[in-house]
Amino acid sequence: MTGPEVPLDHATVANAMAGEEGPELSRLYQDFESEHLIPLWTQLGDLMPMTPRPAAVAHVWRWSTLYPLARRAGELVPVGRGGERRAIALANPGLPGRPYASPTLWAAIQYLGPKETAPEHRHSQNAFRFVLEGEGVWTVVDGDPVRMSRGDFLLTPGWRFHGHHNETDRPMAWLDGLDIPFSHYTDAGFFEFGADRVTDYATPNLSRSERLWAHPGLRPLSGLRDTASSPIAAYRWEHTDAALTEQLLLEDEGQPATVEQGHAAVRYVNPTTGGDVMPTLRAEFHRLREGTEIPARREVGSSVFQVFEGRGEVVLDGTVHRLCQGDLFVVPSWVSWSLRAEERFDLFRFSDAPIMERLRFDRVHFEGERR
Repeated sequence: MTGPEVPLDHATVANAMAGEEGPELSRLYQDFESEHLIPLWTQLGDLMPMTPRPAAVAHVWRWSTLYPLARRAGELVPVGRGGERRAIALANPGLPGRPYASPTLWAAIQYLGPKETAPEHRHSQNAFRFVLEGEGVWTVVDGDPVRMSRGDFLLTPGWRFHGHHNETDRPMAWLDGLDIPFSHYTDAGFFEFGADRVTDYATPNLSRSERLWAHPGLRPLSGLRDTASSPIAAYRWEHTDAALTEQLLLEDEGQPATVEQGHAAVRYVNPTTGGDVMPTLRAEFHRLREGTEIPARREVGSSVFQVFEGRGEVVLDGTVHRLCQGDLFVVPSWVSWSLRAEERFDLFRFSDAPIMERLRFDRVHFEGERR
């Protein structure tokens, strides 16, 4: 009769395969090295861990610290050809020397001073902007001027010329999100300079893309071809807010409208496909009622959150962090996280989920469940 089966781990298997290391085995390893070869049995634990072991770590960046630093950069660092943008990247402490929030996501605070113009350029990386506060900046995407206002989510899909101009006497800052790390790792990036100025200094309330595409449930017959990225340049806060409000009102009426009790959420989508707004980035907005808690979970892939309004807590790998408006945090792959709202708690979230799902790497584990 045998005892209970003991699960194998990589160290046990590697030790069994290596055995006693004699002179012949030592010479074999030396010959491997001289020929730029590495045997799998010495690397399996690093290459194929039992569960994800991200180098990136969970981290919180405080808006109360970020914004004054961005303002100082605005006083000292010009915007123009060469530097292109006054953008300050969130650098994950677990990825030293890299301006990456996670191995797949780039996030930054971009700051544009009064009457400044950021010149046009384009790149193959997909990009968006989320506006925490402020008015008066227009981003011009392929010649289409797009107003930027509080709570708006704006797209710059890959290889679209874009620049920004501030028409006011006040500075403005916003969150930039891109797939730069993924593009860099896969050697897929291209870049091209455009005009030194923006191609259109008009300041319309609605962009041409919104006038054509941003009508609920209606698709123009002139646009029946599916597109890789959403043709809508801006998803306006008033629509996001109304959708979240109605979900919670329907919940009050006993209707199944929310993700879970007290938790309303929406995903920004490409109206031509019903899928994510861009091939590599997912964007969502979450609203929690006062006192609502989101159960702890782990997910393959990484996310960045920004608090839009309210106060609450995030628990990252067992550590509690209190959050208020503007604060940002990153959740690397397979790091446990949960949320609790002290008052109504609004959060913007973006992630690399489209990549993980397309590759069939996606997985979610709720703590307390059997894996």
